[in-house]
Amino acid sequence: QVQLVESGGGLVQAGGSLRLSCAGSGRTFSTYDIGWFRQAPGKEREFVAARNYWGGSPIYGDSVKGRFTISRDNAVNTVYLQMTSLKPEDTAVYYCAATRGGMSSNQSGYEYWGQGTQVTVSS
Repeated sequence: QVQLVESGGGLVQAGGSLRLSCAGSGRTFSTYDIGWFRQAPGKEREFVAARNYWGGSPIYGDSVKGRFTISRDNAVNTVYLQMTSLKPEDTAVYYCAATRGGMSSNQSGYEYWGQGTQVTVSS
């Protein structure tokens, strides 16, 4: 089992940057594939990015390609989401999730979820 805690959200102007962190507990965190999702008010949860536990090429949602980067540091049990060129439509609660079933853009593939961190982008 793994517990996830997101941090780094906040208020930023359009065009700005933020880095979100997803800190995982437990010695096995490094063996979990991690995904980032987001949910805006009144909208369904949307896939943002995912990365395998062993590295390899990450995958990204179409709306964030070229602007967001997912990375991980297994030495400190943390996965990061670097967000640049932020837009008002990026405003949402951002969640990280963990799975041993392989990284996926499908939220149903993830067993563990954090509580989320709010990102607000002003125009």
